[in-house]
Amino acid sequence: MALLDDVLKGWGGMALGVVVGAVAAPAVAGATGTTLRPLAKAAIKGVLAVSEGVREIVAEAREQVSDMVAEIHAERQEEGPREAAHH
Repeated sequence: MALLDDVLKGWGGMALGVVVGAVAAPAVAGATGTTLRPLAKAAIKGVLAVSEGVREIVAEAREQVSDMVAEIHAERQEEGPREAAHH
């Protein structure tokens, strides 16, 4: 849940605005020609920036989980000989 909170804290409001702009801009641009092209490009750039930020957060979370898995494997290997000595 903290991961989701981090994403929303940093990018949530901007992401919503960018997504709404990205969806609305092409529809309006068809009616007004190329006058909204810069807005559409800005919206797309925003979406790309948000997705990059999310990728970085996911990569960091994946690395942390991988580290925890390695720690658990190491702990289990240490516990194995101890349990065998008791039996």
